[in-house]
Amino acid sequence: MAQLAHGALLLALATAIFGVGATIIGERRRIPELSQSAVRAVVGVLFLLLIADVILLTAFVTHDFSFAYVSSRSSSDMPLRYVVTAFYGGQEGSLLFWTTMATLLASIAFVRNRPRFPRLVPYAAGTFLALTSFFLFVLTFVASPFEINALIPAQGQGLNPLLRDPGMLVHPPMLLSGFASFSVPFSIAMGALFSGRMTREWLSFVRTWALVAWAILGTGIFLGGWWAYHVLGWGGYWGWDPVENVSLLPWLTGTAFIHSVLVQERRGMLKVWNMGLLLASYVLAIFGTFVVRSGLIQSVHTFAVSAIGPYFLSFLVVVTVASIAVMIYRLPMLQSENTFDAVLSRESGFLLNNLIFAGIAFATFWGTVYPIVSEAVTGSQLTVGPPFYEQVNGPLFLIMLILMGVGPLLAWRRSTWDALRRVAAVPLALAAVVIVVMLLLFGQPPAAAGVAAAVFAIGAVGVEYWRGAAARRRSTRESLPSAIVGLTKRNPRRFGGYIVHLGVAVIAIGIIGTQFFQSERQVMLNPGQSTQIAEYTLTFNGLAQSRIVDADVYTADIDVASNGKDIGVIHAKRFFYDGFEQQPTTRVAVKTTGFDDVYVMLTEWNDSGAAGLHIFVNPLVPWVWVGGLIYMLGMLIVFWPMPVARRVALTAPSRGKATGEAAV
Repeated sequence: MAQLAHGALLLALATAIFGVGATIIGERRRIPELSQSAVRAVVGVLFLLLIADVILLTAFVTHDFSFAYVSSRSSSDMPLRYVVTAFYGGQEGSLLFWTTMATLLASIAFVRNRPRFPRLVPYAAGTFLALTSFFLFVLTFVASPFEINALIPAQGQGLNPLLRDPGMLVHPPMLLSGFASFSVPFSIAMGALFSGRMTREWLSFVRTWALVAWAILGTGIFLGGWWAYHVLGWGGYWGWDPVENVSLLPWLTGTAFIHSVLVQERRGMLKVWNMGLLLASYVLAIFGTFVVRSGLIQSVHTFAVSAIGPYFLSFLVVVTVASIAVMIYRLPMLQSENTFDAVLSRESGFLLNNLIFAGIAFATFWGTVYPIVSEAVTGSQLTVGPPFYEQVNGPLFLIMLILMGVGPLLAWRRSTWDALRRVAAVPLALAAVVIVVMLLLFGQPPAAAGVAAAVFAIGAVGVEYWRGAAARRRSTRESLPSAIVGLTKRNPRRFGGYIVHLGVAVIAIGIIGTQFFQSERQVMLNPGQSTQIAEYTLTFNGLAQSRIVDADVYTADIDVASNGKDIGVIHAKRFFYDGFEQQPTTRVAVKTTGFDDVYVMLTEWNDSGAAGLHIFVNPLVPWVWVGGLIYMLGMLIVFWPMPVARRVALTAPSRGKATGEAAV
């Protein structure tokens, strides 16, 4: 079976190379049938990859330890759900998963859009196959998941303990898929550059798949924060770790693109900027993979370091140089069709918004690579911690929140200050009230400014919905809830985007609450002893030891009370997995009460029964998760199909009577 899977990968590589050649020869010699075979080659590569996937997954499920990858990542006493996740828990399997997901999305994109863009899609498919050839080469000759053990072990090593968590079921596949999916809009963009087919029609094609990539990656980042919060035990969900940073980079440039492409669609402007953002998003996705796989930068998230880093670095350089060269060659076709009519306009708002995203991306990139640069220059690796990102990116995120509120209120081409003041009056009033109340109650001017900016953005969304619903009610006489639903269905792209803005603003409030108002305490308690933190009293009841299939578990039972009122019992745990006894893992106890999270980690214990507890009270963290759900709801609405427009057919007058007939 390993030989069959390896043969499938070899055949997939040959098919991909054939597809690249078919595109080049078919387009140069004007042979449409040969050009179209590139799309069929993408589907063929997908079929062959699925064969390899099924064989590897079957080997995991049946505990076939003759596969070196299976024996190094799983064991027969692991629960089935973690056996399945071990598929992408290591270097080779995650690359196979990446390649499969990229090819799956590309197959859907190219097959569905081939009739609409018969000259563009073959170039896009050929570009994608060239990219995929690299991954297939690595999987076949450098990091194959189908290597065979010389001696078959009786038991496998098992999955890394930190990965034995329900988060493993959702975060890695979404994040890997997010990285991989950027290859589709990149291929479309390069196909447009190669073919010279850069009319406005192709923008809807590339915008849709850029949105898909952005949505998948954004969901993966959000799920990663949730996972880190309840597993790593440091009291937070985002630590500006290098691996976290590199996942954020393509999301930032992708977000900038899906905003500024609206300007290109409507006014024919920012063409070079948008093309650069598309190319940068894919390059940054590859850069992220290079950082994770090379081990150049130390990270708590690095689980699959290997020697393939130089291959990815070479691929990164080739892709970057080639894409920039093609874009420079096509610069005459990327000239703007219009200019900015006024500083105060939606176009200017989008451009400023893009510059802020670019600034955040650059600061994050520089902080991430600085250890490498410092080591090359000084010989010692200097790390950049969270304070750098908070001081540099904090003000930029504040400006972004303000622009997120102002942007929807601006008119295309030209706005006036009077018109802007009228529509922004309510959001500004809400923001003013919030900033005054927060300064009086808590002080902390930076926190007050951040929450006020978020409230301003939420108010702007409310104003846009109110204006649209009021206009709809005047014509349809619907109730307000029905008008809001109808408005969203009529223009899901616009109003789904507003809901995404709403989710981001709610997340921002949650982040500010944690950042500025978190309480922390470390204590050592005997059974029956209590400790106080903020308005909460925690009583340690005792430590229990138990056994699951493949680990010893130590559990601290803790009563939680708020202002003297009992609010429940929580259980903080430590797991010692078989074969990994020196690498214990944490399951944090979290009690959500009102707007707060009481967050407790079991750190140590002694023979007398005393336990060490690391306790946090995290205000407004539930808002982060609620905001994330709102964000994902908005993304789903954005992809909701636009309603079919009604067309009215008027018949010619007959015998002196005019008749009308509505055709739907």
